[in-house]
Amino acid sequence: MHGISIREPGEPDVLEWTEHPDPRPGPGEVVIDVAASAVNRADLNQRQGNYPPPKGASEIPGLECSGTIAELGPDVTGWQVGDEVCALLAGGGYAERVAVPAVQVLPKPAGIDLVEAAGIPEVGCTVWSNVVMEAGLRRGHLFLVHGGAGGIGTCAIQVARALGARVAATAGSEQSRALCASLGADPVISYRDEDFVAVLKELGGANVILDNMGASYLDRNLSALAMDGHLAVIGLQGGRKAELDMAKMLMKRLHMSALGLRGRPLDGPQGKAAIVADVRERLWPMIESGDVRLPVHARVPMTDAWKAHSTLESGDVRGKILLVR
Repeated sequence: MHGISIREPGEPDVLEWTEHPDPRPGPGEVVIDVAASAVNRADLNQRQGNYPPPKGASEIPGLECSGTIAELGPDVTGWQVGDEVCALLAGGGYAERVAVPAVQVLPKPAGIDLVEAAGIPEVGCTVWSNVVMEAGLRRGHLFLVHGGAGGIGTCAIQVARALGARVAATAGSEQSRALCASLGADPVISYRDEDFVAVLKELGGANVILDNMGASYLDRNLSALAMDGHLAVIGLQGGRKAELDMAKMLMKRLHMSALGLRGRPLDGPQGKAAIVADVRERLWPMIESGDVRLPVHARVPMTDAWKAHSTLESGDVRGKILLVR
């Protein structure tokens, strides 16, 4: 089979479409004939040499895919060859085929085409595990998501609205802010020329903040939280190290979590199997009803993955970039 190789750490042009060994399903695994994958910021970090795959995972980038089950490994139940599915991956999505634990596979949502489904598993599981399972977002809460126009942000806005929370979002361009508003965010705050802390304080503070910036936003996020608020950090676009004001956390009884998804174990209460099962039970109905839909910024041939990486790095991407076979 063919898939994307990273020739060496570097710029997008190090991505090459090359030949790889055909994947074989181990016990509890299936092989998916890939229809599409999607670009996540973690893929850019891997290409740059800053985010190596977990032990045993494919060196091929790609944390999600959609397609058709082509082969079943031993001990797999609940799936059949020919099923249209999407899947959460630890790697390997930028390829013609990929092997994945069956417990990380989800049925293609009704009403969503097979290619579009490729952009759902990673953002859906990231948002759900951090915002709902960990931070406990619920009806009546005020929720703030940074980078509201991206793949994570557009999903988070709609999930929070479907749960009955009020949603605030930060975004850059006028078009990005308009997208956030159309999905249900109010207020939408320009991170270029507005103070999100002041806006949130006027509203009484956020109960939950989903943050992709890390160090540069840490103190401001703590200031923007309400009493007993929860900061969920999922990215480090603004740096890795910052000073933490523990007194601010103690006085406001704040909680903070920093939870990745790729390196989690398969089993256990914090494992991928439990997350995917909860997503299938609780998020999938929201997607199939139309309450949660993930905007697509562009569809790019998988062989031109370098173009998709360049587009995401250029900024102001609205929704997901899909890589189509």
